[in-house]
Amino acid sequence: MGNALADKVLAGHVPSAARVIRRLEDGDAEGRDALTALYPHSGKAQIIGVTGPPGAGKSTLVDRLISAFRKRDKRVGVIAIDPTSPFSGGAILGDRIRMQSHAADSGVFIRSMATRGQLGGLARATDDATVVLDAMGFDVIVIETVGVGQDEVDVIKLVHSTAVVCLPGTGDEVQAIKAGVMEAADVFVLNKADLPGADEAESHLQTLLHLEMNDREWQRRLVRTVAEKGEGIAELCDALVAHDTYLRRSDEFALRSAARGRHSLFERLRDLALEQAVDVITQSEDLKQVLDAVTRREIDPYLGAAQLWHALKK
Repeated sequence: MGNALADKVLAGHVPSAARVIRRLEDGDAEGRDALTALYPHSGKAQIIGVTGPPGAGKSTLVDRLISAFRKRDKRVGVIAIDPTSPFSGGAILGDRIRMQSHAADSGVFIRSMATRGQLGGLARATDDATVVLDAMGFDVIVIETVGVGQDEVDVIKLVHSTAVVCLPGTGDEVQAIKAGVMEAADVFVLNKADLPGADEAESHLQTLLHLEMNDREWQRRLVRTVAEKGEGIAELCDALVAHDTYLRRSDEFALRSAARGRHSLFERLRDLALEQAVDVITQSEDLKQVLDAVTRREIDPYLGAAQLWHALKK
């Protein structure tokens, strides 16, 4: 049975795609029904994660990358993860404002999504949004994260290629290693490379990359950029295209896509299990007793949750 909204998305209707993504963000059944119809048409796009610390210039870098991919006749979708507004619960839309130069380009779709308090800087429906844009025919989908430190490694669960943005002279190249991002990166980007300390940062990162080159088929690259001036963007685009070519010529694209599917499945299973467990618990007579005990400080919330979970499993 067809889905009219999904059919419009497949036909390239941008407002319909925006509507589906919004419904998915809200957890609405209309969005899920459309996603069910769209999912078989996805799985072709290169999904790129751009991550790094706040102030690294990720938004400017992504803005320049859009132009570079468009010059190669690639349709580009961007999901810019924004901090959540404390008042509305929605995205602050800062990234979208910064990328308005592409607003009139039908080959570019930019969507800001709120983190909604989730770790890793990833909106709850980011994965679903990539499916929508993939099915719609975008060749490249870029996910830009908010830059919240060690949880940025979660990006690799949603993407095929990860670009980690570092800054010179701030120790971020070391922080990346501490956060586990070193293992996740397919391409390192030393942005703002016209600042003092850029040469030292590049030398340090190159040394670290050289130490682990022998056991990897894909030799990870380090690209110097000055995004504000457009310097190094073509080289960064080349590196990302080369990584995509490597993935598709080997088994890695299929493997990473399978890993994405597994992650998505278990995330949905966890959400569903939690939702149903909470529904059962909220209707349980045990809940009031445990709440009263916690309120009277006879037990702590951890013990109370454990008691309710034990009662649920009976």
